[in-house]
Amino acid sequence: MNIKKIITGLALSMLLSSGVAVAADFNKGLQAYSSGDFKTALAEWIPLAEQGQIGAQLNLGAMYSNGYGVLENGKTAVKWFTMGAEQGAPYAQMYLGFAYLNGKGVLQDDKNAINWFTKAAEKGNIESQLQLGRMYFSENSQASAEWYTKAAEQGDIRAKTMLGAMYYEGVGVLKNLKTAVKWYTEAAKQGGDAAQNNLASMYANGEGVPENDKTAVKWYTKAAEQGHADAQGNLGVMYANGEGVLTDNRRAYMWYSLGSYNGSEAASINKDIIAKQMTPADISKAQDMSSRCLESNYTDC
Repeated sequence: MNIKKIITGLALSMLLSSGVAVAADFNKGLQAYSSGDFKTALAEWIPLAEQGQIGAQLNLGAMYSNGYGVLENGKTAVKWFTMGAEQGAPYAQMYLGFAYLNGKGVLQDDKNAINWFTKAAEKGNIESQLQLGRMYFSENSQASAEWYTKAAEQGDIRAKTMLGAMYYEGVGVLKNLKTAVKWYTEAAKQGGDAAQNNLASMYANGEGVPENDKTAVKWYTKAAEQGHADAQGNLGVMYANGEGVLTDNRRAYMWYSLGSYNGSEAASINKDIIAKQMTPADISKAQDMSSRCLESNYTDC
C-alpha cells in the first residue's frame, strides 16, 4: 500500500471542528508542503500533532515514512500513525496496519496488522477491508468473502472482481454462477478489465447466463482495449472462429499478436497456428494493424 497520497487537503476536514485557527495553521502547513517548504510544514504540523490533531499526525507519518523533507524514519512515522490510530482515526489505523504488515518501523507482526486493519475496516475503510480479504483468503475464506463483500458494497471494483471469482469457484461462499455474473457485471461496467474478460468468458460458455457470443465479444473488446493480455488472446479466438463476429484471420492475428506482446502464452501459440493459414501478405497487413493499434494506445484497432 502506497501512503504517498496521504498528504492532501483531505485531512483539513478533520480539523474544521477544532476551530478556524487550527484549520488555518494546518492549511498553512499544507500550502508550505505543496510549495516544497518542508521546514515550514513541519513547524506548523508538529505542534498540532502533539496537541492531538489527527490530520497533522497523518501527514507527519507520511513525511517520515517516505522521507519527504526529512530523513526517512519508519519508527517516527509509526509514532505519529499510532497517535492517530489510538484516537480512532481509520486512515491512521490502516497505515499502522500496513506498517506492521510490512515490518516498516516496527517488527513485522500479522496479528497486530489484522488488529489495526479490523478497527479501520469496521469504520468502512475500503483498503483495510480489501487487505483483510487478502489476509484471510487462505486460512478463512468465509471471513475473506465477508470483507470483500463489505468493500464491494461500497463500490470497489477490486472487491467485486474478487467476489465474482469466489462465487465462480465456490471459495468462501456457495458456488453460484449467477452471483458471479452479478459481481463481474458491476465491476465490468466500472471499467475493470479482469472482470470484463471473465464476464465475457461466462457469456461465451453460457455459464450463469445464456450463451451469447456477441456479448462475449463486446466485453472481450473492452478488456482488450485496456491492454488485458488474456482478453486480447480470447478476442483473437472469437475472430478466428467467427464467434459473435465475422471470421477474420487478420484481426485474429492482430489480437493474438497484441496478447502475446502483453505476455499471454496462449495468444503466442495461437498466433503461430493461425499464421500457417495466412499468406505472407495477410500476415504483413495484420502486423501493421497490430503496430497501429499499439501506437494509438488501442484507439485505432
